[in-house]
Amino acid sequence: MGIDETDESPGWAAIDGALAGLYGDTEPYHWGTLHKWVLGGPDPLDGISVYARDEPVPHWHFVSYGMTELYEKQSENPEESGWGFEFTFRLARDPGETEPPVWAANLLQNLGRYVFNSGNWFASGHHMNVNGPIAADRDDSAIRAIAFVLDPELGEIATPHGSVQFLQVVGLASEEYEAAQRWRTESLLEVLSPRMPLYVTDIDRGSLLDDPELAATVAAGVERDGSSVGVLYVTTAHWEVDSGTTTLRVGALQAPSIAEALRGRLAHGNDLILKADDTMLRFAPGDTFSVEEDGPESLVVEVPLTALDDLTAALRPEAGSRPVAALPGLVVEVVPTAMRDEYGNETGEVIG
Repeated sequence: MGIDETDESPGWAAIDGALAGLYGDTEPYHWGTLHKWVLGGPDPLDGISVYARDEPVPHWHFVSYGMTELYEKQSENPEESGWGFEFTFRLARDPGETEPPVWAANLLQNLGRYVFNSGNWFASGHHMNVNGPIAADRDDSAIRAIAFVLDPELGEIATPHGSVQFLQVVGLASEEYEAAQRWRTESLLEVLSPRMPLYVTDIDRGSLLDDPELAATVAAGVERDGSSVGVLYVTTAHWEVDSGTTTLRVGALQAPSIAEALRGRLAHGNDLILKADDTMLRFAPGDTFSVEEDGPESLVVEVPLTALDDLTAALRPEAGSRPVAALPGLVVEVVPTAMRDEYGNETGEVIG
């Protein structure tokens, strides 16, 4: 399918062309956004199309329109269109279902809202804890985190405004998410793929790591490779230096994730960076303990491996200040995290 250069929405047409190559003239179910984000509306995606699939397992295939430049080129990067990706999501479908669930479209809108509001983008291999079931009305669901991988059928395309990757959202159980933090997301998904054809998300399943054989394969990979997560985007990464004592301050919600990432990075000789809006805290493996400010907004902490267990033990999701015995002069302060909804408003729930 060719792209008409005179089309007023060539980016949209390029996405349609990619989908036509997969679905032909099948008419999708489509949600459109009436009050667009650029005009002050609440939803960043201008549209979401959904296709009903029967193979390799019955599922809905969601595809977004709005993370890229659909109408005219506005960014200065000629290589990529907009953020460089559109979301896709494959959700297990009951063969009798006639309409896709609205919550899945809301999930994609929420992810787009996060990117536009925070400036933090997603890429294949990233993962995120959504702090509850990904299906908001399914409190009994074990699927409470997501990972991102290149859509195995749509991949990447060229458009008049630059390249676009189709970045598939994959639901993970909590144990699988923890494994992704300790290892590598794409390696984990490859191990799980025989039980997740086309990475279809099934919110009714339990953790695939309940299978001892799969769990052993993942544990061996973690031991061999360590974690590929070099940067964690966090809400709090602050510090104070006073009279020879350095206090590191992190949020209760993200403290366990930081601990997991430290184990997977430092033990394999790799740094870990915590990046907040205005600060950067870098942990590095070292022969001796040291703390050095690298400018007004950056701190480097070198940690001997013999002290790693004590440091990670202090990163519990309960508020409080904890001296790290193996690192004299270092205190970890965990502060409560106020939960926010998809619009950035505090919900009243506090972690820690």
